[in-house]
Formats: sequence, C-alpha cells, structure tokens
Amino acid sequence: MPSALTALCRYPIVQAPMAGGPSCPQLAAAVSEAGGLGFLAAGYKTADALRDEVQQVRGLTGQPFGVNLFMPQCEPADPAALADYRRRLTGEATAYETALGDPDVPGDDGYEDKLAVLLAAPVPVVSFTFGCPSRDTLDAFAAAGTYTVVTVTSPEEAQAAEWAGADAVCAQGTEAGGHRSTFHDDPVTEDGGTGLLSLVTQVRETVQIPVVAAGGLMRGAQIAAVLAAGADAAQLGTAFLACPESGAHVLHKQALTNPLFVRTTLTRAFSGRPARGLVNRFVREHGPYAPAAYPQVHHMTSVLRKAAARVGDAQGMALWAGQGHRMARELPAGRLVRLLADELDAARTAVSTRSAQ
Repeated sequence: MPSALTALCRYPIVQAPMAGGPSCPQLAAAVSEAGGLGFLAAGYKTADALRDEVQQVRGLTGQPFGVNLFMPQCEPADPAALADYRRRLTGEATAYETALGDPDVPGDDGYEDKLAVLLAAPVPVVSFTFGCPSRDTLDAFAAAGTYTVVTVTSPEEAQAAEWAGADAVCAQGTEAGGHRSTFHDDPVTEDGGTGLLSLVTQVRETVQIPVVAAGGLMRGAQIAAVLAAGADAAQLGTAFLACPESGAHVLHKQALTNPLFVRTTLTRAFSGRPARGLVNRFVREHGPYAPAAYPQVHHMTSVLRKAAARVGDAQGMALWAGQGHRMARELPAGRLVRLLADELDAARTAVSTRSAQ
C-alpha cells in the first residue's frame, strides 16, 4: 500500500459508507479502533447532523476515519414518468396508512454546507459518490490535509478523478450493495456493470493513484484476491451491516441471511437510481416501472419505507445488500475487522506455500 494510504489504517480494510442509518458513529469508531478505516455517510443528513456525528466519532476514537459525500444530482426528471409512478404507489400509501413523500426536494443534498463543515474542521478522509468534485474542491481538501477518494465504476471515471486531483479512487464492482456510483445515470446506455476483479485490473492499468476495491467482499480471502489484482485496500459494506454497532434496522440485518431472500438485483424501485438490494415484494412489483428519477423517487418512497419498517414489514423496505450477503456474520465490528485481517494473512500464507511447492 502507498505510504499515504498505509498511514490511515493498520489493515487494508475500509468500512463502506452506507447512507440511511447503517454507517453511524459507533460503527465507524469501532472499525477504526480495530485497525480498519471507518466511515460516516453524510448522504441524506443535514450539515448540522453531520457535524454532530463527526464530533461523536472523535469522542469515541483518536484513529483516522472518513466521511462520504453525495455529489449534487440536479438533472430534471420526466414529470410524466414521475406522475405515473406516483399513481402506481398510491396503493402502497393506502396499505401503510401514510402519504407519499414530496419529490420536489432539492437534489444537492446540502453539498455546499457539508463541504463548509468538513473544511472548517477537517477529517482525515473524504470520499465522494455519484460524480467527481471540481479541482478547486479537491485542492481545498488537500490544503486542509484531507485525503480524498472518488468512487468510480469504470476506467474512464477513474481517469477523470485522477485528472481532477483525487488522491485515490474506489472502484465499485457491480456486486456491490446499495447504489451504483456512476457519474451519470443514463438508462439508455445502462448495463449491468463490470465485475470487481475485472474492474480493479482495468482501473489499475489506467491510473497511477491508489485504488480501493469495493463490491461483494465478505471474507479475508476475497480481500487477498483484490489486493493481488492491484487494489491497495478493500472496502466492505454488507459485511458490516449485521454488526451490533451498525445502525441498520434489525429487519434489514436479519434479512441478509434469511432464506426468504435468496438473491439480489439492481433496481430503481426505491430511489430512481440503480441500486443493489435483496429482492422483496416491493422490488418485484414496482422495480420494472420505476423511472430514472433520483432523488425524486427516493423522497417519494421514503415515507413508505419508514412505514414498512415501523410495522415490521421487510417486504416493503429497501434492503440494500451486496451479492455476498449470505456470508454476513453477526460479530462486533472490531472483532470482524480482526477476523478479516487474520483471514487475509491466512490466504496470503496459503498462496505462498503453494507457490513454494
């Protein structure tokens, strides 16, 4: 691992920032304390809430940690398609005895205010999702001593991030749970994405900056594989969802290994942007009809998802999960980090032993 990245954590293990509650201060701090790199997710939070969570992490650990920001999403949605989907969801609103959310919420996610918070009181690492920030923004973080990472899904996006001045890229394979972090959400050119090992290799051959690999990683042997493919560290999200420190809803945690949920898929059903989650009733019934309209659909369905969680109905919740979800382990985050590190060492030793034979 490059020295700048090595200094951030003892092990090449990054806890993915998972917006919507899972990546809470307790989880981020526990991962960092154990030698990984914990992350807060600023998405869907106010600038004040972000400031409070950063302070909480600082009160729990003196180790480096990161914060993830959503890039502004200001492309207008097709009003007709959005209206059609809203009509389709009226039955859900009736069933859960609630109203649909307001889709006309600004799509910038308070980006500028959050930048101000993180530049006024710098954190060790800031990563970006759904696009690449300007060179001025990346230069400002560099001047503040903050290490920057841009999440990418292709070699072209990785090259753009390098040219803009990012310190590293996070290559997100199609196996990853949650939203695909493409710079542009274009349903016309949309495909299933590139698998992680292939993507890491392509990105590694395209850029000179460090590469963090993300997508379906659940075991130390998989971490060893992406490191061998050229990554400098591995980012795991679903692996940490089941930890007691995770802020994920208990039904979400249970669903990861519940035999009722046997597969994942990419769907726009809950947010209007492709995201990988467990296939449940809501995904089956509404996914094929959901328009490309983020964050409008996200805000429209937010009250439905909360209502489903309130009444204990996992079939109406957004159960984001990567393809390796069945391998989730319900362990304290610190213990999981150390177990992954041990598995990584064992995998490396096994490879060395076989090579010497």
